[in-house]
Amino acid sequence: MKRVWASIGHWAGPLVVLLVAAGLRLWNLGNPHSLVFDETFYVKDAWTLWNNGYESTWGENPDPQFNAGVTDGFTKDPSYVVHPPLGKWLIALGMAAFGPANAFGWRVGVAVAGILIVLLVMLIAQKLFHSTALTMVAGGLMAIDGHAIVLSRVSLLDNFAALFTLTGFFFVLLDRRQNLPRLMAWIARRKAQAQNAEGPSWGPTLWNRPYLILAGLAFGLACGVKWSGLYFLAAFAVYVVVMDALDRRRAGLHFWLSAAALKQAPATFVLMVPIAAVTYLATWTGWILTSGGYYRDLVTTNPGLRWSGPLAWAPDWFQSLWAYHVSAYQFHVGLVTPHSYQANQLTWLLMIRPTSMYYQGASLGENGCDFDSCSSVITAIANPLIWWGGAAAVGYLVYRFVRYREWKVGIILMGMVAGYVPWLMYLNRTVFQFYGIIFEPYMILAITFVVGLILRTKDDYKRSTGIAILTVVGIVAVLLSIFFYPLWTGMQIPYWYWHIHMWLPSWI
Repeated sequence: MKRVWASIGHWAGPLVVLLVAAGLRLWNLGNPHSLVFDETFYVKDAWTLWNNGYESTWGENPDPQFNAGVTDGFTKDPSYVVHPPLGKWLIALGMAAFGPANAFGWRVGVAVAGILIVLLVMLIAQKLFHSTALTMVAGGLMAIDGHAIVLSRVSLLDNFAALFTLTGFFFVLLDRRQNLPRLMAWIARRKAQAQNAEGPSWGPTLWNRPYLILAGLAFGLACGVKWSGLYFLAAFAVYVVVMDALDRRRAGLHFWLSAAALKQAPATFVLMVPIAAVTYLATWTGWILTSGGYYRDLVTTNPGLRWSGPLAWAPDWFQSLWAYHVSAYQFHVGLVTPHSYQANQLTWLLMIRPTSMYYQGASLGENGCDFDSCSSVITAIANPLIWWGGAAAVGYLVYRFVRYREWKVGIILMGMVAGYVPWLMYLNRTVFQFYGIIFEPYMILAITFVVGLILRTKDDYKRSTGIAILTVVGIVAVLLSIFFYPLWTGMQIPYWYWHIHMWLPSWI
């Protein structure tokens, strides 16, 4: 009976966390029933993708008509877009299921992605820490954080990118846990065959690594949403090679470094990169199979642009797609259009300038306002305790990695490196705080790691004190999420209530 109750507790707690995450993301999801922030691009692009197979233009000032339910105002003319199609296809699935005029329909895709992110964070935490309590801590923090909630309730692309990169991370983690035992087993077999002679100096090339193939697939899907997924593919391919080298050294192989670099690294490349490339290319299927997409017939109609020499064999559509990518890349690196809510990358971990995505004021008696003035807002302010606590935890993990070289710390920090560090190359580019959703799961895992250290301390007094402090902090985090929730969901609130949430002048 005890085992039965233990099994129920093992699943019931995380299930409750998942239900809370779903409720916070799905409740009143159709409010406001209007395109907010960059939904004006992605939602309308999604619907034209569904109908034409490529992103198309709309008539002049289409948003009011779209908000009113007139969703057929698009043309056959292609629209110039700078993000790959997959995220918009996923938005379109919700629109097709619930109707394009239904705000719930055009947001449900990102909401589902946000719920799955919470699930993945818990699965990863369980694999890393082997503790139901820590699994619930990780999932609970992700479930109630406002930054994650807002990005799950506004139909942008970033939540999909976060989902697929986190999926790739999960598969890399599974491969990490599987690879060393396989390597050691191989060496043991070789030694036994050689009648206890000294083991091989190079070791095997391990090809049977299905999780690496799945990781490449996931990172390819992430690239199909936003190109920032490429940083995760590169970072974790390097991570896998480095860990292979360290595993070989631990196994006692003499030429562990050269074996990892010259034998296993090429195999890792073959396992991860081609599947990622093919997957990414597949996300452009609609553009490839139709003839109306932007730049689709560029090379066909401009033969002078056709490649010559060794690459002349490439089909026209591929050459046109390459030209499109070159143009989009130039747009991305040169984007310096000022925006009132742009946030320098160096300030992201401090949450200096969260992104306001929607604001509508009302006077007494207007739109149901019962106060002198009211506000309906959607602002991607994270729960301050969770976000700032996560930033502090990441800083501690950096220190701990330098001192102890723990692999669990290293893999969490690699997620931060892949999600945050590349943005530091583009300090002059216009960027926003909400891009941080792609690395937020690793901030949550960093917090969970620190909590685990407190819970595992052998000193009873320190442990009980730590549990008491963590309990208080957890209650405060929940109360803060309740306090901020109206600002994450577009609820109409008194103006003064909105204003008391503006803790920093830069938040206004």
